[in-house]
Amino acid sequence: MSERDAEANRFSARAARYARVGANVGGVAARIAGARLFGVEGREASNAEALARALGGLKGPIMKVAQLVATIPDVVPPEYAAELQKLQSQAPPMGAAFVKRRMMAELGPRWRERFGTFELKPVAAASLGQVHRATTLEGTALACKLQYPDMESAVEADIAQLQVLFSLHRRMGAVIDTTEIAKEIGARVREELDYRREAKHIALYRAILADTPQVRVPRAEPELSTRRLITMHWLDGSPILSHKQDGQGARDLIATAMFKAWWRPFSHHGVIHGDPHLGNYTVFSEDGAPAGINLLDYGCIRIFPEAFVGGVVDLYKGLRDGDEARVVHAYETWGFKGLSRDLVETLNIWARFIYGPLLEDRVRRIAEGVSPAEYGRKQAFQVHQALKKRGPVTVPREFVFMDRAAIGLGGVFLHLDAELNFHRLFEAEIDGFCVARVAERQGAALAEAGLKA
Repeated sequence: MSERDAEANRFSARAARYARVGANVGGVAARIAGARLFGVEGREASNAEALARALGGLKGPIMKVAQLVATIPDVVPPEYAAELQKLQSQAPPMGAAFVKRRMMAELGPRWRERFGTFELKPVAAASLGQVHRATTLEGTALACKLQYPDMESAVEADIAQLQVLFSLHRRMGAVIDTTEIAKEIGARVREELDYRREAKHIALYRAILADTPQVRVPRAEPELSTRRLITMHWLDGSPILSHKQDGQGARDLIATAMFKAWWRPFSHHGVIHGDPHLGNYTVFSEDGAPAGINLLDYGCIRIFPEAFVGGVVDLYKGLRDGDEARVVHAYETWGFKGLSRDLVETLNIWARFIYGPLLEDRVRRIAEGVSPAEYGRKQAFQVHQALKKRGPVTVPREFVFMDRAAIGLGGVFLHLDAELNFHRLFEAEIDGFCVARVAERQGAALAEAGLKA
């Protein structure tokens, strides 16, 4: 196929995707707009269900975007967030014949000779690709993640329609300016298409967590990887939710490993794993008992400026010590504008929720009396009500995945019903914290992994 033909095919695929996404989502948008125009209120729940059905028929990356949007406080109304979180992002799996063609396209006509074994039936499927078990010629177990065809076209079409989701909320009197949020989501989802970058993310995390035995990171196989195929060593483990009935000690050990897997890279290197989906972690055991977690997926990794990391620590210490000036300085560091006392108090509603478990020097659950799906909803509503009085606020783009990951991590702790001293765990991670040291560590780790900040 010529380059011109390939580009024409990509354009056709993108145009078809635009049409399907636009028709499905646009129809619901028109319905909501009509209800508002004619004063028909109280229909949010049914409209939210209609939107979920429209998106649910599309599969693929729009599902990932919709689920992501649902985890960011106040970007869409609560009724919509609840429905969007129910969506499953899996696309229909590729059949054996199609997998063979895709593998040939990535590794050449003799691709099969490069593996000892290769299972054509996938063991897992997600929004952008599916995972196959394989072995090296020497017998080492592998996981091969193969991207679905035309994903670039699908992603661009779906990102374009992201504005439709945001416009729904603007029509309902939104108090969060979504401009920066849209930019951030677009940038991160596009990055997930590049599996060569994901292989570098794996190398980055192997360097960062080399001295954290409770967290295992796979090893990528560059010779068996391309931009749309990533091959890594298989890590045996069991699903996190299969341990919900374990003893308290075992559940707390798993939760502690999760805490370190998230907070250690951030506080030491300014890096977070931005996709806290339960399917991205498994539990490994030693002598028949849980010993830690396997961190499996590295498509959504966020690298932060060291000043942002300093703001996170400043806000924590300001809230801990009752130092209002330090709290304000943290918000200013992040780029919040027009920081009146009222706005600071409003932002502190969310900050005290996120930091609350870290501020109390006692063994506790992450939250009481809420389900994982409800975690953070009450506080988001309180922020929404307070911001209604002062107009839209622009949220710095770094917060999109910071908040998403924090909420997802809290959800895992709730699933496990973990009881930890989060305060002491966090204090241990920021002991001797220095912004300059974060920058130094980050630079060294990125250079080793072949990445740029």
